[in-house]
Amino acid sequence: MEYYEQKDPNVRGQAEHHVKMNNRRNLEITGVKEVDSFDAEEFLLQTSMGYLVIRGQNLQMKNLDVDQGIVSIKGKVYELSYLDEQQGEKAKGFFSKMFK
Repeated sequence: MEYYEQKDPNVRGQAEHHVKMNNRRNLEITGVKEVDSFDAEEFLLQTSMGYLVIRGQNLQMKNLDVDQGIVSIKGKVYELSYLDEQQGEKAKGFFSKMFK
């Protein structure tokens, strides 16, 4: 089976984005533009591919290289998820209707 990488026209000129996880305990993420927030249970990172949420337990930032856009995180990882703008608007609409 051959693998053909599809080129996304929206990705041009953006930093490469990679997520490498070892044993659910160590994460290395490239293509990070900004660390918006973090604590022992959740990190919110703005990457070249959108916002990335990392949830877990005893999360700690091991390394932050702003120039290279690399973040290393250690701790027990439970979830990695990307927040898309369209999904955020749908969720916001749902909750705003629910709590009116």
